[in-house]
Amino acid sequence: MKPFPRAEISVSALQHNLAQLKLVAPTSRIMAVVKANAYGHGLLPVARTLDGVADGFGLARLEEALKLRHGLITSKLLLLEGFFRAEDLPLLVLHDIDTVVHHESQLEMLEQAQLAKPVTVWLKIDSGMHRLGFTAAQFEAVYQRLLACQNVAKPVHLITHFACADEPDNPFTLAQYDQFCELTQALDGDRSLANSAGALYWPQTQRDWIRPGIAMYGVSPVTGDVGSNHGLVAAMELKSRLIAIRDHKAGDSVGYGAYWRAPQDTRLGVVAIGYGDGYPRNAPSGTPVWINGRRVPIVGRVSMDMLTVDLGPASSDNVGDDVLLWGQALPVEEVAEHIGTIAYELVTKLTPRVSLFFE
Repeated sequence: MKPFPRAEISVSALQHNLAQLKLVAPTSRIMAVVKANAYGHGLLPVARTLDGVADGFGLARLEEALKLRHGLITSKLLLLEGFFRAEDLPLLVLHDIDTVVHHESQLEMLEQAQLAKPVTVWLKIDSGMHRLGFTAAQFEAVYQRLLACQNVAKPVHLITHFACADEPDNPFTLAQYDQFCELTQALDGDRSLANSAGALYWPQTQRDWIRPGIAMYGVSPVTGDVGSNHGLVAAMELKSRLIAIRDHKAGDSVGYGAYWRAPQDTRLGVVAIGYGDGYPRNAPSGTPVWINGRRVPIVGRVSMDMLTVDLGPASSDNVGDDVLLWGQALPVEEVAEHIGTIAYELVTKLTPRVSLFFE
């Protein structure tokens, strides 16, 4: 018997979503972003599912990239935060890993290194995110230093990141796009601008490479939207079970703090999942879960190992029945809105107590 709670990851959904994104951006290559344990879906299994189908994988840390190489993943790998130490550079060479360069310190390490062969570099332009990258005023000098550096493979590729692409009516994305194009229009090398929101909502930004993250897993990056609106399928189903059912009197409380009280006689169910598994403690009463074909609300405070739901006075649910916390029948985007967060946070914060099953 499979353990609970568990996250069931659909191989067919991952493959479908990649195919759908290829339809969305037919002239672009796909850098599937698998950082943060593939957004909670399992780094190596997701990469193995998509290796040779995606054109490459985007990662945040060198350790993630090395795990893929040691797992025999052969596709292009790109460190989206770049390397952090000079001693990382020989590992990039040995394992054929591309790197973003976004800071003067990285440029200096490249210029001073003794490497067996050049490293493929993506020069990051700060077009308005103001987090990582070189400004428009810095760009030309940095670009020329990279061209002059024997440790940098040519051509130098070019990359930026959007701050507001998940706001479809915000013109700031086009301002960033225009600045990037103005700086790079006469240069060689590949371009990559579009994350999930860019690829789905700003098609002019797709260019040579798109970098879908959350959309790869069937989730929309935009508040108020769901992945199914774009032909995407939720890849994760987070499940647990009812471990107790009890009759509950009107006016009685439940859980820590005793802040929720039943407005009528009802039946409560206890579900084996809590903040120790990564389900948010701050989920308010009324946040839905899916039991036996219907939404039922969480009531009371989420605790470390359990949460409580109001099954209703006429319920016929039984101990052992499955509970879906999010998935195809209950989009994670909807759950996130109830909690006041984003779907990215929910799927990436699952703890090791939640077993992953690829099906």
